[in-house]
Amino acid sequence: MTAENARQPCDSTATGGNLAGLSGVLEAIHSAKPADLPKALDQLTIAAATSVPGAQYAGITVTSRQNHVGTPSVSHRYPELLDEIQKRHLQGPCLQAAWNRETVIVEDLETDDRWPRYRDEALAQTPIRSVVSLPMFADKLLMGALNIFAEASHVFDEKSLDAARTFAVLGALAWSNVVRKQQFDSALSSRDVIGQAKGILMERYGVDDEAAFAMLVKISQDSQLRLREVGRRLAESEKHSDD
Repeated sequence: MTAENARQPCDSTATGGNLAGLSGVLEAIHSAKPADLPKALDQLTIAAATSVPGAQYAGITVTSRQNHVGTPSVSHRYPELLDEIQKRHLQGPCLQAAWNRETVIVEDLETDDRWPRYRDEALAQTPIRSVVSLPMFADKLLMGALNIFAEASHVFDEKSLDAARTFAVLGALAWSNVVRKQQFDSALSSRDVIGQAKGILMERYGVDDEAAFAMLVKISQDSQLRLREVGRRLAESEKHSDD
């Protein structure tokens, strides 16, 4: 998705180095639910583009272990276009940062020969010359990087890197916060399903709570199904028998 209100290059001389956008990002991250993650990431990229010294644009790259590449948030069309180029060639600074969990700095894309296919197409299609890509998160399925861009070469200094790292950490917090909430909701859902299944067994066989749970565990072991799946199937079969 694209943060529509940040389409134009930001005036970094006016806002560079000040992290005024941090409070809004922190608030969005703290309250983020899974459905709110896109909005929180948009706030993050907009704040990064307007707060990192020298920055004009920002974006987030997400890639899977199977090399699927996505762009969940950008402040301008250039980061999205650059991700499309990386997706085609499976090379580039943003992918390298995500895959290798390392900070990647491009001081001048015209003279950087690390990703020749990416470089040639990026130079032909965008004015971007300076890039900083920082690893943001990694889990069993996905890896992400926060990317900062500028049209001039040799733009980013240590202050830029320090500010960019702050936003990368915030991005990681946003991601882990949502993942934790998803896991918590899943755990609550599992508990409800298992509780319902125990109730069915207690009523059906006249056993107590402990015995009903032991029955579920044995069925789970014998069938090699997870306990939650056993409970779900039992509840589903009970529902059909009532129809």
